[in-house]
Amino acid sequence: MSKVALEVKENIAYLAIQSPPANALSNELLNDLEEKLNEVEENESIKAVIIRGEGRFFSAGADINGFTQLQNGAEAEQMAKDGQALFERIEKFPVPVIAAIHGAALGGGLELAMACHIRIVTETAKLGLPELNLGLIPGFAGTQRLPQLVGNAKAYEMILTGEPITGAEAVNIGLANQVVKDDELLAAAENLAKKIAAKSKPSIQKIMELVPYAKYASFSAGVVAEAEAFGDVFETEDAKEGVQAFLEKRKPNFKDK
Repeated sequence: MSKVALEVKENIAYLAIQSPPANALSNELLNDLEEKLNEVEENESIKAVIIRGEGRFFSAGADINGFTQLQNGAEAEQMAKDGQALFERIEKFPVPVIAAIHGAALGGGLELAMACHIRIVTETAKLGLPELNLGLIPGFAGTQRLPQLVGNAKAYEMILTGEPITGAEAVNIGLANQVVKDDELLAAAENLAKKIAAKSKPSIQKIMELVPYAKYASFSAGVVAEAEAFGDVFETEDAKEGVQAFLEKRKPNFKDK
């Protein structure tokens, strides 16, 4: 049985990590996640993705038992590169990916969440990178994404102490978008996904292409790409419908064309 379940409802894909008790990110689970991402990307109707964890945790981290199977540093390096490539794919996914985080998002679990575009956390969630407690360091790009989200000083503190923070603190420092009560998590993620899914898919896809310019390229290159994308989107049927609906003071009826 796959360690990642996929359900599609209307224009939203739900990916559930199901590897109790800790939802540890084993090689098998990461392979299953990649397969499910393939299915999502092939489904042209999907406009948003929600990733969550079944049971007590979002994901408590990498599968430590799997570390004992590594023979040397070269194999450990390759494992890190494979995980980085998968999370990079999520960060560059053509539709937004929302992480719905409860329980623990630690180590690789937090690195997975940071690769998502939006993070919603519960009040009781614990987020952290505790790898130094094992004499290790983050390997799935945690040392790179965390400073971009919270700044260098807080990233140094979190990584060097290995101490987790609460969901509320994650929002305060910019690591998460919003904090909700435990029993409101999925509803909050769905509400956000539905707001996104109500938009035109060509517009959504252009935003997913453009925002990463702020990370991977220069401002000047980003604004050039934005102008080109604006021209492309302007010619879509949905843009014409959106403008006309605004003028007629009605809700637009987008066809994703």
